[in-house]
Amino acid sequence: MINSVRNAVLSILNKNNYGYISPSDFNLYAKQAQVELYEGYFNSYNKAINMENARMSGTEYADIEGNLAEVIESFIRTDQLTQVAPGTNQYYYPSLITTGYSPYLVSKITCFDSVGTRLAEAEKISNARINMLLDSMLTAPTNKYPAYITEEDIITVYPATLNTPTSLKCSYSRLPKDPKWTYINLLNGEPSFDPSQPDYQDFELPAEEEYRLITKILGYCGMSIRETEVTQFSMAQEQQEDNPSN
Repeated sequence: MINSVRNAVLSILNKNNYGYISPSDFNLYAKQAQVELYEGYFNSYNKAINMENARMSGTEYADIEGNLAEVIESFIRTDQLTQVAPGTNQYYYPSLITTGYSPYLVSKITCFDSVGTRLAEAEKISNARINMLLDSMLTAPTNKYPAYITEEDIITVYPATLNTPTSLKCSYSRLPKDPKWTYINLLNGEPSFDPSQPDYQDFELPAEEEYRLITKILGYCGMSIRETEVTQFSMAQEQQEDNPSN
């Protein structure tokens, strides 16, 4: 899909001699457009849920909710967290380095004993509150009611006996991988699409989002080359999509 999107963007820009967008600039705008649409799924899903709960929605909202849930669920992962050091109750937050993906929204932290038996979901506690809980025998976290705090990229779980390499698993919604249009240079200097490159990455959004990706990328292009007509065209297309009856 990424090559089709780029061809459409270049075609629209070249049609009126608005300028050329380099592969590096296109990849940057593609990343921003994909993230913007991805974040919009969560906002739209929450809106659909609220409409349904308020009994203000019909069957069409149920369809929207179901479709959005399906897309969002495709980005949900459950990964074992990497221990900071052997024997400690500290673990690295999910990241490109530790789990291979960037988290967008963490849904739960699940604790396991030393033999891999599931114990319970840990409750997130503020750093200011954890010492107060630990100082009381009545409120101190236990294997049945574990808790955790976060500090930068480190998760500290309590009780401290949860300290094995397999003690924690994290369920989270990951961000889509950064799209990258890869190419080879021909003799005349014109880049030619080459998906065989090791760093090639297509968009991870559904195929039906191609039009919206083109529109949003055009908006970024218009701001970059300072062509108000391109930006206005992009905005008009988004408004038309948001208000199809108008």
